[in-house]
Parts: sequence; C-alpha cells; structure tokens
Amino acid sequence: MTEPSTSGLVLIVGAGPTGLTLACELARRGVRFRLFEAAGGPQQGSRGKGVQPRSLEIFEGLGIAERVLAHGQPAMAMVSTGPDGSVTVGGEVPAELRDRPDIPFPASLITPQWRVEQALRERLAELGGAVEFGAELVGLDQSDGAVAAIMEKGGACETVVADWLVGCDGGHSTVRKHTTIGFEGETRESVRMLVADVRVEGLDRESWHMWRHPEGAVALCPLPSTGLFQFQASIAPGQDGAQVLDNLQTILERRSGRTDIRLGEPEWTTLWRANVRLADHYRDGRVLLAGDAAHVHSPAGGQGMNTGIQDAANLGWKLAAVTRGASVALLDSYEAERRPIAAAVLGLSDQRLAQALEHKGMTTRRDASTIQLDVGYRDSALSRDDRDDRDAGSPLRAGDRAPDATGLTTVDGDRRLFDLLRGGRFTLLSFDGAYDAGSAPADVHTLQVVTRATAPGHIVDAAAHLADAYQPTDRTLVLIRPDGYIGLISDASDQAAVSDYLAAIR
Repeated sequence: MTEPSTSGLVLIVGAGPTGLTLACELARRGVRFRLFEAAGGPQQGSRGKGVQPRSLEIFEGLGIAERVLAHGQPAMAMVSTGPDGSVTVGGEVPAELRDRPDIPFPASLITPQWRVEQALRERLAELGGAVEFGAELVGLDQSDGAVAAIMEKGGACETVVADWLVGCDGGHSTVRKHTTIGFEGETRESVRMLVADVRVEGLDRESWHMWRHPEGAVALCPLPSTGLFQFQASIAPGQDGAQVLDNLQTILERRSGRTDIRLGEPEWTTLWRANVRLADHYRDGRVLLAGDAAHVHSPAGGQGMNTGIQDAANLGWKLAAVTRGASVALLDSYEAERRPIAAAVLGLSDQRLAQALEHKGMTTRRDASTIQLDVGYRDSALSRDDRDDRDAGSPLRAGDRAPDATGLTTVDGDRRLFDLLRGGRFTLLSFDGAYDAGSAPADVHTLQVVTRATAPGHIVDAAAHLADAYQPTDRTLVLIRPDGYIGLISDASDQAAVSDYLAAIR
C-alpha cells in the first residue's frame, strides 16, 4: 500500500504539447511537479502541424504566442486540384471572423509540432522546470492519499510518491493501462494515411497543395521555419504503404499527374491508422488523463493536439488549487467539462474524415467548429449567472470563452483585455462603479470599467468594444476563470455571489 503523500508533488507522464502545457501551468503557479518522457530526447517530425486560434490564446497567456507565431504561417491557402484539372482555393479566414476586436487570432497557424514543443520547453525552463527524458513508467500504485509511480531510466528504477499523476502519454498511454479506465472506440485498418517530412523541388511554398484522384488524395504542405514539406497520402486496402522515397514519389506522380515535382529522402515518416477512441472517465483515484491518453482522433480538421492543449489549460489551474487545499471535488469539473468537448471533437473529426474519403481529398473548410473559439462550458457546475430567461439566447453567458476587447485605456496606456488577463488567476471585471475592489480576495485581479482611468485596475472602454462583447448593465460583474472562460456573470451586481463562487472552489 502506498504511504500517504504530503508533498504537494504532481507527476506528469508524457512531454508532448499536452504534458508541456500542463507543466507550464503548474510551474507558473508554484506547484511542484516532475515531467517524465519515455523518449530519449525531443520528438522529431511535423506530426500535428495546425495550431488553432483558441490554443494560440492559451499560448499568449503563457507568454509564448509570439514565439510560436514566428515559426508559422497563419491562414495558409489550400489549393486543391481535381481529377479533371479543376482548381479550387480555400483556407481563407471566414469573413465573420476578420477584424474583430474580440478575436486576436482569427486564423489557424501552420507550424511543425516540434516547434510548438520547443517553445513550451523554453518557457518551462524559464519557469524553472525541465523534462526528464528517457524515463519510462513501469509500475503504478495508489491509495486514498497518494500515488506511487515506478520510473525506469537507464536500467535503474525509482519509485516516486506524489499527490497526483497525470497521464499525457498518448493514445497508447501506459498510464491509462495501469488504471481501470476503459478506452472505447475502434481502429479502422481500412483507413490509413502515409505521412512524411520531405524536401521538395518544383513546388512553391506559399500554399498547401492537394490533388484528388480516384485512388485517393495526396498533399504537400510547406512547413514554415524549415526547408521541408509534409507529405500526406491516403492508403486504401491493397495499396502500398511503404515509407520509402520511391513509393512516395510514385504516389505523388500518379495522383497529381505531375512529374516535375521531385521529393527528397524523407526525414521522418509514419503510417497512420484511423483510431477513434474516448476514455470512459478522465480520473481514476489520484490518476488523471489528458490529451491523446484520454481521446484519439482522426487528423481531419486538425483537432487532436489542440484539444489536448486545452485539456491541460483546464486541468492546470484546478490541480494547482487542489494542491493548495481546495476540495478534490473541483477536479470532477475537469471531466465534466472536457469529456463532452472531446466527444464532440471526435464526431467532428470523424465527419471530416468521411468527407475527405468520399471526395478523395482533404477539406479546405475553416470555421468556428474547427478553430475551437466556440468551445464552452455553459452546463458546468462552475458556470453561474443571473441573466434571466429573456437573455437565454444572449451571445454571452457564464461558461463561454471570455472575449477579448481592444482599445482599452489604462493608466499605463492603451491595452487589450487579454493583456490584462495574463497571469493565470481569476479576474473580476466590474462595470459597477460602486464595487469595492478592496473587498476582492488578494489573488483576484479586479478591473473596474470607469469613465477616467486614475489608478491601476481602472479601464476606460473608449471604443465600446468591451460593452459590445459583454453586453453589461451599469452594474454587471463578470468573473473570468484562470483558463479564460467566464465563471460567473451577475447583471445584478451580486457581490455575495462572487464571494460564494470563489469560496466554493478554494
């Protein structure tokens, strides 16, 4: 039996985007953790190459959005050529998302996954953390008070006792296999995709090129900040899935009808199989799952990596609160909020995969369903508001993503709302000039909307973008969670409701 732990230590197994994001979230809150990765060093290969706007917002809160953007290309054009030679161009930012003060990143970003991980590792180092590479989980035991993980590295084993363990170790999660959590779904051997990182001659790097052919699609997507393209080709039953240059070149020429495009030796390859699964639960005692360990998707729509990053953002602040004494029941909201999102994403990616297979090509459509700005938790126990029934159709309710707003004047100059939300803490947005900011807990950042900014925490909504986004009365209070979602809206300026909300999660 594992001895109870009083260390406040959190173990994270898996140092991909999900595990790294979670580690950064814990590190910036001063939570002790260890981050283990079975691989001997950073992973290579482009893999999940699309970063969605909601993930970019999370990265901005962590202080790495500019680094990620510097190595990527937003709104890359998608040029699709049909069997008859007809060409369609897609991938543009939807008109309804352009030039909006509430959306700082309207477009998905193309960048190799290893670049995302690199930026997260750099930020983690700045926060005093590091990845322990070459450490594999070989055993796990837990009690009511602690979890013990047996980690093997270099032939030697270490037993690490902690308060919590989070499995971020992918679809074949070793952590999950040491729990009672089921992983329902299916593996479709008939649906495969050959993916490789290659150098390409004879093709521009301005667009993501796709060719539709009766035997399947082939695509070449330039990977910004590298000299490579990502090669993708659907492989039907009976078709050759060999991960070698000759086969890649043959597939490209046959499906594109072009012999002028020459591929170089692949620098990374994989043969992907459609594996669509969802964990029964996200928690078993003191073990939690996040990212692909909890849900695996088809790559259609670019949802998998992003869903994992957002799992980590949701779990991070809650786990930090629990290690500081908040009720363990707070962690119940993690599964309650995130599992329905994963189920919906599985349906979306499966739908996109079916469309791609039907049309022998890959979708060029981008909308709110794929960029994840409409993800929310209105039905969560952590979402409370007093907006009455006539407001039921309001664009903004508790549980929604907190919108950004530009053109705010402060004593330090002009700011965006998201500039003022950084720091990973609760923020109380008060449109009530009578609200006593001194009554808020010390760790809650209070922003008061005023007509003239005379003190820190005062903001003037000069362009009315804040009012447009939040639709307040002159008494509205909005409590924004550390992960950027609205926890509470009180149009009646119910200060007791704010206090009660915060007391319930501490």
